[in-house]
Amino acid sequence: MRTFWKSATLTLIAIIFVACNAVKVDQDLSLANRQPVGKIPVPLKMNTDLVLVFTKTNGYRHASIEKGVATLKSLGLKNNFVISHSEDSLDFNPKNLKKYKVVIFLSTTLDVLGDEQQAAFEDYIKAGGSFMGIHAAADTEYEWPWYGKLVGAYFESHPGNPNVREAVIDVVDKLHGATEFLSDTWTRTDEWYNYKNINPDIKVLMKLDESTYEGGTNGANHPIAWFHEFDGGRSFYTGGGHTKESFDERDFQKHLLGGILYCLGR
Repeated sequence: MRTFWKSATLTLIAIIFVACNAVKVDQDLSLANRQPVGKIPVPLKMNTDLVLVFTKTNGYRHASIEKGVATLKSLGLKNNFVISHSEDSLDFNPKNLKKYKVVIFLSTTLDVLGDEQQAAFEDYIKAGGSFMGIHAAADTEYEWPWYGKLVGAYFESHPGNPNVREAVIDVVDKLHGATEFLSDTWTRTDEWYNYKNINPDIKVLMKLDESTYEGGTNGANHPIAWFHEFDGGRSFYTGGGHTKESFDERDFQKHLLGGILYCLGR
């Protein structure tokens, strides 16, 4: 009989223990699902900044264009902006351009927009839109002076054969997001442009040191990356990006990202 009561007592204690723990679990789940008073859940931020990358060519077509587009898309996924790629001039209309915070000309060449598209793009910039040019964006629209001032300069010539060569870049402004991570000099291999009709209002970020390679014709003032505000909008340009390998360089990717973020106003 004593064994019976002992067994019954142990059983009763076990039941009480399980029941108490069940209540505690229910309470914990309830607390976990309860929102703090006065707090509204904040959803994850979605990609809302749209960027148009335009790559139409009517002259030389760079083999690096597709690699450049892929790199810009990858940067967008990691930095909260969405890349849309086009080679259709008709996309330059008021309704469509209004969707984008930045328009990037990636190695476009020669005449790529008609009169109506040019007017629409001018209105876009005047309304506060932003432009970014990469490499041959300076080899584009020579008969459209407004565009030349927007970019900041026109392409004039190559260094000569071979066009792709190593050079030293002097980083003259390290307060910008496109250069703040660099040392005072940056040695890299690319195709280096000589420029003409350089807009005196551009703010130069980097200059080529012509003593470090052959074929430079701009002398001591040989800008290779710059930015400025123009006609209501922002503009950024970099002369790098001729080679596919450029877009694999971590520092060049960061340089591009800094330019994009400047154009986005971040």
